Amino acid sequence: MGGTNMSSFKGFILKGVSDHPQLEMIFFVVILFSYLLTLMGNVTIILISRLDARLHTPMYFFLSNLSSLDLAFTTSSVPQMLMNLWGPDKTISYGGCITQLYVFFWLGATEAILLLVMAFDRYIAICRPLHYMTIMNPRLCWQLAAIAWLGGLGNSLIQSTFTLQLPLCGHQEVDNFLCEVPALIKLACGDTNLNQVLLNGVCVFFTAVPLSIILISYGCIARAAFNTCGSHLIVVFLFYGSAIYAYLLPAKSSSQDRGKFISLFYSVVTPMVNPLIYTLRNKEVKGALRRLLGKSMGKSVIS
Repeated sequence: MGGTNMSSFKGFILKGVSDHPQLEMIFFVVILFSYLLTLMGNVTIILISRLDARLHTPMYFFLSNLSSLDLAFTTSSVPQMLMNLWGPDKTISYGGCITQLYVFFWLGATEAILLLVMAFDRYIAICRPLHYMTIMNPRLCWQLAAIAWLGGLGNSLIQSTFTLQLPLCGHQEVDNFLCEVPALIKLACGDTNLNQVLLNGVCVFFTAVPLSIILISYGCIARAAFNTCGSHLIVVFLFYGSAIYAYLLPAKSSSQDRGKFISLFYSVVTPMVNPLIYTLRNKEVKGALRRLLGKSMGKSVIS
């Protein structure tokens, strides 16, 4: 068949998380529960960071950005996944697929930059504590956050647009639960070597490079700052580790089912555990939560 690019299709078929239909309801319940935890945990962190004046610091400014990002990141894929798991219809419209492609890649790249920014914040706080508030002033914080969000958007515009130019030759079944760049590259019938090289290059820049910088900076302050940086390091390994496995390993070297599991991990599990990790290991967040709950209970008793 003659090569036609993706814009000529009315929709795609998402094959889903598993090839075993009998497991779909189990996946539905688990993913729905995880999604609700993600919403609750990240909204809680955003509210605490805004309502408690003691948390109006650069660290919690970036943490609230991460929570907002995780809310959008998981919402860009999970609702469609739940719809496909609930009923027999596994289709997604062309517009829906393209929107998901751009948004998912945008938010993933943004998180890669934002985690690097958060590591920089911790480095300044520990290595130059006397100058911390001067260096990490509100203007610089907003600029760094803007760089993260706009850098991720620019990456998505380039990578996703380039992917959409590939010919499909009538192929409409996406062997994944979402429209993601690697899945759509595998769907193409033409030469994808250039796309794969571009994808690998982008992922090295957004995963391997930031991870290396973070590890080097934390290596310099590990003994003095493990309690402060431990939570961030856990999040860093969860996010970059799964992203590197999903995007940098050759397609033929790993099974499609394993690739789906990794995609599921960083699109559902990581946004869910981020607020849990930061909350359980952070006395300030737990203290702010207790104060907020105490005020709410006090008002309810008075009324």
